[in-house]
Amino acid sequence: MLRPALCLLVALFFAGCATDAPVAKNYDIVVYGDSAAAVAAALQAKRQGSSVVLVNTTKFLGGMTCSGLSASDIFHREAVGGVAREIYGRIGRHYGKTYVDYFEPHVAQAAVDGLVKESGLDVWMDEQLDRGPGGVTKQGDRITSFRTLSGKVFAAKVFIDASYVGDLMAAAGVSYSVGREPNRLHGETLNGVQRGDDKPRRHYTQRDKDHFITDVDPYVRPGDKTSGLLPFVFAEDPRIGEGDHRIQAFNYRLCVTTDPANRIPFAKPAGYRELDHEMLLRNFEAGDLRFPSLLHKLPNGKTDWNSMHAIGTDYVGANWDYPEASYARRREIEAAHELYIRGHLWTLANHPRVPEAIRKQASAYGLCQDEFREHGGFSPMIYIREARRLAGEYVMTELDCKGRRTPPEPVALASFGLDSHAVRYFVTARGTVERDGVIWNVPPRPYGVSYRSLIPKAAECANLLVPVCLSATHAAHGSIRMEPVFMQLGQAAAMAAGIAARDGLSVQSVPYAQVHEQLKAANLPVEWTASKASK
Repeated sequence: MLRPALCLLVALFFAGCATDAPVAKNYDIVVYGDSAAAVAAALQAKRQGSSVVLVNTTKFLGGMTCSGLSASDIFHREAVGGVAREIYGRIGRHYGKTYVDYFEPHVAQAAVDGLVKESGLDVWMDEQLDRGPGGVTKQGDRITSFRTLSGKVFAAKVFIDASYVGDLMAAAGVSYSVGREPNRLHGETLNGVQRGDDKPRRHYTQRDKDHFITDVDPYVRPGDKTSGLLPFVFAEDPRIGEGDHRIQAFNYRLCVTTDPANRIPFAKPAGYRELDHEMLLRNFEAGDLRFPSLLHKLPNGKTDWNSMHAIGTDYVGANWDYPEASYARRREIEAAHELYIRGHLWTLANHPRVPEAIRKQASAYGLCQDEFREHGGFSPMIYIREARRLAGEYVMTELDCKGRRTPPEPVALASFGLDSHAVRYFVTARGTVERDGVIWNVPPRPYGVSYRSLIPKAAECANLLVPVCLSATHAAHGSIRMEPVFMQLGQAAAMAAGIAARDGLSVQSVPYAQVHEQLKAANLPVEWTASKASK
């Protein structure tokens, strides 16, 4: 007969086996996220000899780089280095080239998966942070560990939040913002409300990217205010430059084809409502005959389909609560976006109120049988253009992007235009629909992104870096938020994290000179010179 104490030990042992009781393994660095930046950070940590684990929140690696964002938005190839350049180089070799900017999603996935597999990196897939009480533990100003929904616990000296939404950052209690700052806060001109009716309609032309060029009635029954407004049209009259909690629109980036052997025709989705697409139909009927998509040719007869013009695949106004929402609510928002976009595609290709030339062009396309097979050709990841943004030691602003200020301690170059898709539709004083939030302003040259924008304020957290939801205003983030830049920032964050873990430093006190040396060794450019510009 077992003695009582021994019985208790045996019972506890089997109880632990049955419940998979969490046991924290200690690492130098834990990288948390769903992005290609998370992959770049973890690979760099592994290469530099840090003990590291990548806690990936989805069932695949690479984030939007592998989810349909196949036009990589690289303005200057010489501004891209490190792991990002390795990934684009691997993709290029698949096509018999040294480097490509446009690629098929499954080829990008193979490149990312190959790098990770060859590295021997420790990866946990489909693990989401427990955002409830006790999900993140801190001692003083340092995170000690976090728990996932499955009960796993990850402990480290330094943490990197490379997620698109900043959940770890938020749960750690550091300051952050959501939405648009007023222009006056940082001396900007492109932040806050940006009305589309700030010049007479007649001055807009067919070349205006994201504005209405016709008058569209906003009411459910045209001309009848008592019938209510069309979905996601708002009555308020926003003031230019004022801040708010709203964020730019999300969509799903689509990989489509005109190859009949590979094409999945756009189908009418269950739950389709014509009212959700009434604005699109009225816009056509009012005379806007632009094809509402930005199309980039990809290899093998495929095309990257993105939103463009007055009403595209952006589901404007439907995502404002996404950054702070529960996981369940986020899934609802994602499902609503997918329904809207599938409905939009079917409408373009089939609805009799769509001009025949538009229907003919749209119906020639379809989703690809050989992409995202588990999702029927539809991208598995919503395109989170903007969510939370760290309020860190240095805030990147429009002034940095435009070269009017020099960010300290640069760790990557950015160069894309300050870009925001629409934030909302509203009713103008003339009683028509207009778009708020659209900006597009190209920096004069590539500019540095400060290391100080990746770290919280010293009093808030000493061992966290945030390379994706970094410290930047809404306007500046619109330029920095490109996948190649995120990857480089993730890699730089891992370098700093390695130094902090090795030497017992806070991330705020890591010597920039040491980071800079590692950046040079990894071919990560941080300064733009005339010689680079000439290439």
